[in-house]
Amino acid sequence: MEKVVYMKKCNLFKIIANLACLMTFLCLFSANAVAADHSSKSILTCIKNKKELVVGTSADYPPLEFIDNQNGTNKYVGVDIELAKEIAKDLGVKLVVKNMSFDSLLVALETRKVDMVISGLTPTPERKKSVDFSKIYYRPSGEYFLINKNDRAKYHSLISFKGQKIGAQNGSLQYQLVKKQMPKSHVKGLGKINTLVLALQSGKVSAVVMEELIAKAYAHNNPSLYCFKSDLKEPQAGNAIAVAKNQPDLLKEVNKTVDKVIAKKLVLTKFLPQAAKSMKKSTAQKDPFKYAPYFIKGIELTLVITIFSVLIGVILGTILALMRLSSHLALKIPAICYIELIRGTPQMVQILFVYFGIGAIIQNMSALLAGIIAIGLNSGAYVAEDIRSGINSLPVGQAEAARSLGLSKAATYRYVVIPQAIKNIWPALGNEFITLLKDSSLVSIIGVAETMYQTQLVQTSTYQGVFPLVVAMAIYFIMTFTLTRILSYMERRMNYHD
Repeated sequence: MEKVVYMKKCNLFKIIANLACLMTFLCLFSANAVAADHSSKSILTCIKNKKELVVGTSADYPPLEFIDNQNGTNKYVGVDIELAKEIAKDLGVKLVVKNMSFDSLLVALETRKVDMVISGLTPTPERKKSVDFSKIYYRPSGEYFLINKNDRAKYHSLISFKGQKIGAQNGSLQYQLVKKQMPKSHVKGLGKINTLVLALQSGKVSAVVMEELIAKAYAHNNPSLYCFKSDLKEPQAGNAIAVAKNQPDLLKEVNKTVDKVIAKKLVLTKFLPQAAKSMKKSTAQKDPFKYAPYFIKGIELTLVITIFSVLIGVILGTILALMRLSSHLALKIPAICYIELIRGTPQMVQILFVYFGIGAIIQNMSALLAGIIAIGLNSGAYVAEDIRSGINSLPVGQAEAARSLGLSKAATYRYVVIPQAIKNIWPALGNEFITLLKDSSLVSIIGVAETMYQTQLVQTSTYQGVFPLVVAMAIYFIMTFTLTRILSYMERRMNYHD
């Protein structure tokens, strides 16, 4: 008997291992197929056919790229945005700006989520291996340290930061400079500049390394901050536009616009003055409550993501639970593999995979749809285990009694088992729904404008780090508290009808 059980377990593990190998092969094959398909398409032709240019940026970098509230509407403004407008104008197409985390921009470019990236990018040798760059359109005078004004006497050079934590944006040139030239300091990388500034103000880092214009913008608009030029040594650098590899026709058109901008000195004579004007306007509107439309829009999208993700999670979870309880290995094994895979990988990785991985195959998949799918698929695995535990907790006699009355197996589950199981696991499902509502904030990494994303925009626009977070916490608390009360009411109703 023990030998039979052992052989069954061995066969089970073999099936799981083979399935995992097959999934890996399919992923690699699909990735290669997508890459080959992408390399054969002209992005410039696609831009002209769809009559729009999609530009990726990280709009937390004033005065290069940031957001201004104009008559209640969010507008992307800044030097880089004006340059993007010039390129779109010269191509005769509409400009569409996609705002996302800086360290996701080049991935978005390689997977064709954006047509080009304009976000204060420096064409380093490492980046040139994966993307091509235009000519340099702006050369900053060097890197600056942004510090708390109270620390002016304490920090003044690289040596003075010995043993301190230095903040820099993930994937940026500044991060590499600190890592290589400040070995006695500790570099701390974060995805957003406003998060780095918040870390600086809360004492998590001693300084943040930024380009000159950005550092001066934060120091000018926040009296508690101070910036000074660093003694970091860097190669002859500058900002350029990134485009996908092997797109010479698009790169040629981009360089035409860059040449025009340089010849007319538009960066200094037009783009910077316009950015300064927008920054001055934002500074005059520092009160986060004036940015209520930001938070309202974020709440709307958070609720949309939560509702549809719950639907996906419940439907998928019920199916997976029944598959896992099945005696047929063809149904049981895939359910086990899926649940273990989802529960064994971070949700943020899953969101990025759905958007950049699956989204590379389905080109028209929006960030919102990708976020809903990713969170719904994640929720399904946990809901499946909740439902399975609820079914297993029921006395076997319940199902046997139903079958003895002539009900089919499907009818027994539908009318007897599932309703009782749901009643037993309702508190656990409620916790999953509340967690899902809060986890919706993770989709901000791919540019979905939900509550957390909008909070980051307010931080950038007001140059304040803490207060917008307090508002966001209050919003999430109100939503979760309301949902808790609804779930408790439904639980009482179910117990009342016992």
